[in-house]
Amino acid sequence: MLARLPRVTHPDLLVGYDTADDAGVYRLTPDLAIVQTVDFFTPIVDDPLTFGAIAAANALSDVYAMGATPITALSVLAWPGSHDLDDLEQVVQGGASKIHEAGCLIIGGHSIADPEIKFGYAITGTVHPDRVRTNAGARPGDVLVLTKPLGTGLIATALKKGIARPEHVQASIDGMLTLNRLSAESIRDLDVHAVTDVTGFGLLGHAREVAVASAVTLEICSSKVPFLPGAVEYARAGALAGGLTNNREFTGPCVEGSSEFDDLLYDPQTSGGLLISIAAKDAPVLASRLPNAVEIGSVHEKSGKPLRIL
Repeated sequence: MLARLPRVTHPDLLVGYDTADDAGVYRLTPDLAIVQTVDFFTPIVDDPLTFGAIAAANALSDVYAMGATPITALSVLAWPGSHDLDDLEQVVQGGASKIHEAGCLIIGGHSIADPEIKFGYAITGTVHPDRVRTNAGARPGDVLVLTKPLGTGLIATALKKGIARPEHVQASIDGMLTLNRLSAESIRDLDVHAVTDVTGFGLLGHAREVAVASAVTLEICSSKVPFLPGAVEYARAGALAGGLTNNREFTGPCVEGSSEFDDLLYDPQTSGGLLISIAAKDAPVLASRLPNAVEIGSVHEKSGKPLRIL
């Protein structure tokens, strides 16, 4: 949709919407830029406190992906007039706790009456203009690293179908509640060329954005990609999130090859990890700092389609 709008240019606009990046970046002074993003969605878990916290972590993730520090937040809330206000309070409290954990300040927000619950935040962060991370810049020879396992969409769908095991749901929730702050801080002094967070478009959708913005081909080894406990099982059981089909239809034509894990690679994520394109020499350093991060592929000269699956 944004691609149909006139391209916005300004000498201080460092990142706009033309590369489908995670947030916009505007330079205020030679040493200071602001990063702005907004994200909200419908509940994916039953507990309102947990939903609020996940929504906050998800919104904060875009700022971390850009290499910035979140400083302020505005809440965005849609709530049915007939729904329990105690649940509303729990949602807001859950979000506030996660925003506070990030060292960020809630300074206001907006709410509307709506038949369907929706919640999230508009986040503003700051970063030095020379230290902005974007999804454009991946270089041939880079290693691709993923910091969280995939499968939140599949597990959320399995939960709705009543087939998800409690331990699998909890593992997914724990991952979604984990801020990407440590991952972002761990790469600040490393030779990183591109970063994005993996959310609604799934791993392949966001990898495609990196490949196109960087004019390279990304090669992903499906057998190395980490998955949440139970995710493969639920994919085989057909517990596919609605967004998965849309992701496949949009990104599929840009992908060469396939694997038995395709459903998981297209699975829409909530508060997913960072996909990092890092110089091979620094990959071992990152692995030592983030033991749960996994090397899942590599970057190559542009050849054929943007993505290649092994």
